[in-house]
Amino acid sequence: MTTNGKTETTSQPTGTARAKRRAGETRRQARTLVLPQTLTVQRLSELIDQNPIEVIKLLMRSGIMAAMNQVIDYEVATLVTSALGIRTALAESAEGTAGPGPAADSAEDPANLSDRPAVITILGHVDHGKTSLLDTIRRTQVAEREVGGITQHIGAYQVEVQGKQLTFLDTPGHEAFTAIRARGARVTDIAVLVVAADDGLMPQTLEAINHAKAAEVPIVVAINKSDLPTADSERVKRQLSERELLVEDWGGDVISVDVSAKTGDGIEDLLENLLVVAELAELKANPDKPGTGVIIEAKLDRKRGPTATVLVQDGALSVGDYIVAGAAWGRVKALGDDKGQPIKFISPGVPGEILGFNAVPEAGDLFAIMPNERAARNAIGEQERLSAAQQNQARALTLDQVVKQIDSGDIKELNLVLKADVQGSVEAVEQSLDALAAEDATVRVLHSGCGTVTESDVMLASASDAIVIGFTVGNEPSAERLADRMGVEIRHYNIIYQLIDDIEKALQGLLDPVFTDVILGKAEIRELFPSRRGAQIAGCRVTEGRITRGAQVRVLRDDSIIQETTIASLRHFREEVNEMNSGTECGVTLQGFNDFQEGDVLEAHRQEPGRR
Repeated sequence: MTTNGKTETTSQPTGTARAKRRAGETRRQARTLVLPQTLTVQRLSELIDQNPIEVIKLLMRSGIMAAMNQVIDYEVATLVTSALGIRTALAESAEGTAGPGPAADSAEDPANLSDRPAVITILGHVDHGKTSLLDTIRRTQVAEREVGGITQHIGAYQVEVQGKQLTFLDTPGHEAFTAIRARGARVTDIAVLVVAADDGLMPQTLEAINHAKAAEVPIVVAINKSDLPTADSERVKRQLSERELLVEDWGGDVISVDVSAKTGDGIEDLLENLLVVAELAELKANPDKPGTGVIIEAKLDRKRGPTATVLVQDGALSVGDYIVAGAAWGRVKALGDDKGQPIKFISPGVPGEILGFNAVPEAGDLFAIMPNERAARNAIGEQERLSAAQQNQARALTLDQVVKQIDSGDIKELNLVLKADVQGSVEAVEQSLDALAAEDATVRVLHSGCGTVTESDVMLASASDAIVIGFTVGNEPSAERLADRMGVEIRHYNIIYQLIDDIEKALQGLLDPVFTDVILGKAEIRELFPSRRGAQIAGCRVTEGRITRGAQVRVLRDDSIIQETTIASLRHFREEVNEMNSGTECGVTLQGFNDFQEGDVLEAHRQEPGRR
């Protein structure tokens, strides 16, 4: 276009430019963009070939405020790609991730998948023979080397049965089992519950059952010590039925096998049953891609440096790979199998030991393979930023949040962990909770027991989005600190009707927020003065805290509340002030109240959201 003899270039794209743009859009729509589980807004803009400002605007239209360097997850990223008409898929391991995630077999081409060994966790009560049973299976002497005969660490071992491999995890208790799951890793495919035939179900056995049920994994019962004269397998089966574990002998679907870790009786039968359960699960993985998995155990060896026991869940891990796990990274210098022999690679479902981390990772950290050192360092940086952001958020639910999610249709079960002072109280509360039912949600007690709230209870609640209920019991100090750190709500009750009423209201979406009354300050009335407007002025001395104008206040007389109102005026001599601190004198008038007496106490307070 020509104006005043000058030629101006219009911003209207030419036909060629429009065609190229349409072709580019068509190519973007035709291909599937693979995105990592987490990435920065800047990285997303690069992958979709868009200006970061445009990406931020699209996020804002979805109600999400995010800066250019902020980490977002895959679900948030798809809000942007969907708006642009770009198809996406979740990557299992890619450069730019803020951290590794669990394997997603559903996105795999079935032609690339092959069978992998089942991962089996041994659970049960102390001294019921968990390690001895595994020792008999492995035909080694692990149990004799344990300090005091008690397993102090997590061991990962492989056993060959009828030409097929099974991977066993021997844990020091269900706490470790749940701690790993609380970090988002479903490690176990099958749980073997070891019960001593002469002891029956004990407190830790019951907890192990609840933790295995919460993890939703198949349970196989090994009734150990069946060679003893005092063994009573039928009693064990009856106790299991009371815990909704009906064994096959009694018409149920739970496999139970009588075994003796001492004599070896029943071991072959147990292994054959485990193979059957594993085959029914149809466990598969792709061994030809970069490995992902979980850190089972980690320590600092004085001679070899940071070492970690890992379980590869998908893909393969090889010497020379760059690996990231939590806040640790490194290049794999050496690999060892469960017997300590050097190996070149670790395939899916197989445990092994890694040397090469720059720091000791934490048990339960997910790991992934990175293409190079730069990608590993970038992943660590983004993982640290993501962890810092997550620490500012409560990861578990509060009862008030459950109400909102029930109202929105996002939740169908209210998960609870119940602790009470005595078994009678436990049974009474459980029976009352079982009777509760709402149209949109039901109550599920994941675990119940006697005694104070422990770290194990908090970890189970965190792993299962549950709320801890304490009935006439307190918390262990360590459990309280862990609950604050993990965002788990612990609610305490002394009256069963109040407990049941709150849960019922939560199920019906009617629960009122819980508030804590906070005392701001107290003032004693020492003299009364009339005012021109007919209102009494109370001459006070602040004895505790502070008194502020406009604050809610109670008038106490002989420790009884005679009025609830607000402070209308607060004066220091003739000057109107906003606040008076302890030890100072002031004149106070109250909204709608004049009936002061010398000796009355004014108690300023406010309501804050809090826990019961």
